[in-house]
Amino acid sequence: MTTTQPDPAVGAAVKAADRAHVFHSWSAQGLIDPLPIAGAEGSYMWDYDGNRYLDFTSQLVNTNIGHQHPKVVAAIQEQAGKLCTLAPGFAVDVRSEAARLIAERTPGDLDKIFFTNGGAEAVENAVRMARLHTGRSKVLSTYRSYHGATAAAINLTGDPRRWPSDTASAGVVHFWGPYLYRSPFHAESEQQECERALRHLEDTIAYEGPQSIAAIILETIPGTAGIMVPPPGYLAGVREICDRYGIVFILDEVMAGFGRTGRWFALDHFDVVPDLVTFAKGVNSGYVPLGGVAISAEIAVTFDQRPYPGGLTYSGHPLACASAVATINAMAEERIVENAAEIGEKVIGPALRDIAERHPSVGEVRGMGAFWALELVKNRETHEPLVPYNASGADNAPMAKFAAACKERGLWPFLNMNRTHVVPPCTITEGEAKEGLAALDEALTTADAYTV
Repeated sequence: MTTTQPDPAVGAAVKAADRAHVFHSWSAQGLIDPLPIAGAEGSYMWDYDGNRYLDFTSQLVNTNIGHQHPKVVAAIQEQAGKLCTLAPGFAVDVRSEAARLIAERTPGDLDKIFFTNGGAEAVENAVRMARLHTGRSKVLSTYRSYHGATAAAINLTGDPRRWPSDTASAGVVHFWGPYLYRSPFHAESEQQECERALRHLEDTIAYEGPQSIAAIILETIPGTAGIMVPPPGYLAGVREICDRYGIVFILDEVMAGFGRTGRWFALDHFDVVPDLVTFAKGVNSGYVPLGGVAISAEIAVTFDQRPYPGGLTYSGHPLACASAVATINAMAEERIVENAAEIGEKVIGPALRDIAERHPSVGEVRGMGAFWALELVKNRETHEPLVPYNASGADNAPMAKFAAACKERGLWPFLNMNRTHVVPPCTITEGEAKEGLAALDEALTTADAYTV
């Protein structure tokens, strides 16, 4: 692995320029301390002081093929030399090929691809398509979800990032999805959780008026909200409810798609075909911004003779599409999806369950592939979270100290609320996974100190 020679002076200059001019997302600007990164390769990144970190975050759970994959870098360079950009209205070879490769991997007849710049725009357009297709306005989404930060997407989101932007008039209704560990339905088994969650959804639809509901949107496996794998039968049950009431079923695969769960799409685990699928992140590992919507034949025909009232200057950008083609081909040729499945089943899952047995701060382990979460608690019996919901400042000290302990051991962790997620690149090797899991194991002793 090539690493940059340590140069603290350059790092200090990078940080000074950042602090002077860059406005960071989701942050109080005066309270953050961004780490200047000098480079990254594969599963690692490093700073200007010579510290190397194993990336257990895949950045924002998007570098599924790792950092600086040579085939994707070369494809971007080649496309830049050939044709950097072209308006969406033209037919471009690399755009057509990216769409074909994606459509080959989506289920059923989701064969039309509308390209966006990322996941939030994919959600915006999927919701717009559903509303226009049905002539209805309301969209249902779950609490404990994240769908993006644009206008409709942030209102669909079910976590505290929605609160400052929630207009309460965006035609969004939230309901509870299944989550057995913290069941809102007092369920004692996955079967009960599934049945009661579906009944709750039906009740919500009944009281909102089925004739007013355009779509139900779910993350196939909620990502940032906690990687809660739905119980058997739940997604099939939602599909049946949507069919019964003429509601469009949208699955958000922005985070869970393209190998993250050990399948091309997380929905492949559940034998369900939605009407629309949103994607981004792993489609090209974020090397160039790209997202999109896979559209069923029934919805696509709605816009056969009727213009679709939506578009983006950079829809299907040639550089982004070239990176997607190279990413998908590399994933197929190098068995990256299979690697995620195998590493999850044989290494990450067993190690996390072993860790849970030895650390009183670990309340639950859940996940699949390269997509796992540890729920950290003060008390295993009561399930009391290690920190309060949406904690900050002193209230969040236990999680902050755990994160610092990870970084001291060369592990860059993904934290949200009272959870740490294990979401490394899908290319991670067994040795790298064991290295990170060992560091995580050691760091959890800091969380254990807060248990009762």
